[in-house]
Amino acid sequence: MFDRMVRSFELAKSSWQVLKADKELVLFPILSGVGCILILITFALPFLAQPDLLSFLSEDENQSVPFWAYVVVFLYYFCNYFIVVFFNAALVSCAIIRFNGGNPTLADGIRTSFDRIPQIAAWAAVSATIGLLLKAVENSNEKAGRFISSLLGTAWTVMTYFVVPVLVVEKIGPIEAVKRSMSILKKTWGEALIGHWGLGFFSFLLMLPGIVLLVAGCFLLQVSVALGITVVVLAVLALLVAGAAGAALNGIYISDMYQYASTGQVPQGFAEATIRGAFVPQS
Repeated sequence: MFDRMVRSFELAKSSWQVLKADKELVLFPILSGVGCILILITFALPFLAQPDLLSFLSEDENQSVPFWAYVVVFLYYFCNYFIVVFFNAALVSCAIIRFNGGNPTLADGIRTSFDRIPQIAAWAAVSATIGLLLKAVENSNEKAGRFISSLLGTAWTVMTYFVVPVLVVEKIGPIEAVKRSMSILKKTWGEALIGHWGLGFFSFLLMLPGIVLLVAGCFLLQVSVALGITVVVLAVLALLVAGAAGAALNGIYISDMYQYASTGQVPQGFAEATIRGAFVPQS
């Protein structure tokens, strides 16, 4: 276990070097976040304008939820997943270009995602369906439903860990993508999941300045409201950028694991011994 944690830390450092070489990759998570916020506003506006649309929520608990509510939730999930996967696919495609010695641009990533619209839409539909089912399970029982939903959600997240790079490179359907993701995950013997330890450490370091500024801003509010608010705003911006950088690191990490698992080629910028050690020999 210790060896895996050390190795995951080394892979995280290599992922950081890739991000330093292509700092613009941070924009993909930012664009994804902005897109999700716009979708939330779009879906929320009709309910804010017509509160009666949510009247069923105030009825007794035995009243069934109207069918249209499930349709709206599904569409909301679909749009969110589509945006997230679209920009994740763009990030992954740029990372893979870098791994193969290229010099990717934002346009390269966006172009690749547009080329994968059918695959992205199909995966968004599957993800939205699973999300809706998990929500239904969670609502079925206050405690047991929440536990089961969390358990199934975690299992689904693990099974689909490599789906995005599979969709980008192999252009296959959602069912085949899940199978490929599980196959690659088996090859790593959990290395990909343990890798979040190293990524988590880097993410913490990136967020540390924002945390310090936030604490300082809270103290400064007692001295000068204007200065305190300014520092707090800077802290929030720093934390948002750090969060985007952490998301970009995760996409790069997943891409490098996929690159080696699918082609046997060590991504440029990664130590051969380190990444080979993350995989077990296949019989």
